[in-house]
Amino acid sequence: MPKISIITPTHNRLRQLKQMLSALENQDIPSDTFEVIVVSDGSTDGTDEYLYSWKAPFQLITISQANQGPAAARNCGLMHAKGEIILFIDDDVVPTGQLISEHLGYHEKYGHKIVVIGPMLNPPGYNMSPWVQWEQTMLVKQYKDMISGVWVPTARQFYTGNTSLARRHLVAAGGFNPSFRRAEDVELAYRLVALGLKFLFNPQAVGYHYAERSFNSWINIPYIYGVNDVIFSIHHGQEWLLPVIFQEFQCRNRFIKLLIEVCLGRQIFSRVVISGLKIAAQISNILNQDQPSILACSGIFNLRYFQGIADQLGGRNKFFASLKNNYV
Repeated sequence: MPKISIITPTHNRLRQLKQMLSALENQDIPSDTFEVIVVSDGSTDGTDEYLYSWKAPFQLITISQANQGPAAARNCGLMHAKGEIILFIDDDVVPTGQLISEHLGYHEKYGHKIVVIGPMLNPPGYNMSPWVQWEQTMLVKQYKDMISGVWVPTARQFYTGNTSLARRHLVAAGGFNPSFRRAEDVELAYRLVALGLKFLFNPQAVGYHYAERSFNSWINIPYIYGVNDVIFSIHHGQEWLLPVIFQEFQCRNRFIKLLIEVCLGRQIFSRVVISGLKIAAQISNILNQDQPSILACSGIFNLRYFQGIADQLGGRNKFFASLKNNYV
């Protein structure tokens, strides 16, 4: 019986998946202590054929299903898992040799009523688009803040690219909600908090994140997160969330707040501004000017995120009225 089950959902990313699986061959624990469950979520790029023909040096369970999204894929993997601990690793995260043992070590040290979060770091020498580089920069900043004790990890840092918890807690929480195609991990994390679980960050459980994302895909992410945060707050029992978001808005720098004030709810103008910021980020990236690129990408991300919140609340006026009501 394996101690830990690794669940990886995948969709048309065979090249990245091969890297991830190859790294699992070189873990510092015996291969019979873990199993790997790969759920191919409607892949059409040869993933299924590769997985069913590959002779893995560890126990590999391959499952194919029609495309239903990562939440449904992880739930499917959970149904087949035998380990007491579930470790989620994304198909574009390449684990270092001690990643599995570091997750297991934390569960042995701190007990099973915890969620362990491992970092997803930049691969050495890996070239990323400016927006992906920004995304990674923000992640690394979070990691540094957690290590230095600026704040402790919470449900909002529950990214399933590299995280583990006891199987029984996932079952008790009801698994992932497949109606969410984005932020499904954070939504689950709020339910895990209700079960009394504590979130811990293990900086030694390192995975390297070979992230690839088109610009259009990237700008869709913060918008959906904004929409879902309103849904979580109003319909999923997280009433505290929107007031916290509005408090965080007040802490944004002047550029971000001005951008939101000028652009929110003005679609044509917003598209023009986003196009201009994208060009600025690309030029700054070519010139190795990190700060202008980071500022431009931060502007885009925040604009899209707060636009998602505003649209779900009912528009620009509703957003600013809600913002004001939290500071009267």
